[in-house]
Amino acid sequence: MPTPEPMHDIAHLGHVELLTPKPEASLHFFTNVLGMCETARQGQSVYLRGWGDYDCHTLKLTEAKQAGLGHVGWRATSPQALDRRAAALEAAGAGRGWIEGDLGHGSAFQFTDPDGHLMEVYYESEKYAAPDGQRSYLINQPQRFPCRGANVCRIDHVNLMCSDVTQHREFIQHNLGFKLRENLVPNAQVGEVGAWLSVTPLVHDIAYVRDFSGSRGRLHHVAYWLESRDEVLRCADILSEHGIFIEAGPAKHNITQAFYLYCYEPGGNRVEIYSGGYLIFAPDWQPITWDEASRGRGVAWGGTLPESFRTYGTPLVETPAKVADNVPVFNPA
Repeated sequence: MPTPEPMHDIAHLGHVELLTPKPEASLHFFTNVLGMCETARQGQSVYLRGWGDYDCHTLKLTEAKQAGLGHVGWRATSPQALDRRAAALEAAGAGRGWIEGDLGHGSAFQFTDPDGHLMEVYYESEKYAAPDGQRSYLINQPQRFPCRGANVCRIDHVNLMCSDVTQHREFIQHNLGFKLRENLVPNAQVGEVGAWLSVTPLVHDIAYVRDFSGSRGRLHHVAYWLESRDEVLRCADILSEHGIFIEAGPAKHNITQAFYLYCYEPGGNRVEIYSGGYLIFAPDWQPITWDEASRGRGVAWGGTLPESFRTYGTPLVETPAKVADNVPVFNPA
């Protein structure tokens, strides 16, 4: 039987909506500490972007009773691709239906993954036009460098916690055309505890990791990209000066090979600051599977990741389940 033609209906990660019970403090963090730019407000939401993002926004920050994920937005490659994915998701029983759109993008088809994370696919997207005073002299740049805080450049990926990693990665592989790049299977008894997938040459646009608390539909983190390791180190200084808790790093991942740090924004959501990694251009890429022996201690240069990486996510849970001793602290990238 011939190999099915690869699916190319999803272009890239468009935006992530984060929920926060501390909207003013969270907004201060993203604008003044990370250096993101506010582009609009509507209702209880503020729309933000990194200086290198070409769309109007890549982060929607919405006031809510508890922290967590609002939704993830994926841009389709064409109007026809959007219709194909909507039909496939509806047939799979995952569809929530069409919405007229939101600030910055047109009509979207909403759906949920098996654990209930809300997502949407859309095509029409408004490009960012910098106002006077923020335009770059380089006409191929969306705006001038803001010189504020850490100056994060662009959104990179989202990482979601789930009850069954294999089920979730197969869901987005079959219905959205994502390609598995790397995964973590510590041993046969534990099974798959992490998967990193993409539709672009990035090593991952989305990751799924097992939620050892027993919860469903939680966020592990959203990641924003900086242009060098030095900028990540500088970001660590800036976070410390502002009293922001750094959970892990700066250090280097073995999975994805990126330089990273993790922190909690004031509303409680985990944010990764990310640089480097590698790009994949081969159409016949063979997924890399890590086991307990090959992944070592969890980070490329030694050391271990904190226990919170297996249990902390948003919304928060009061009594996380104890993780079995034979499950290593995974590298969530």
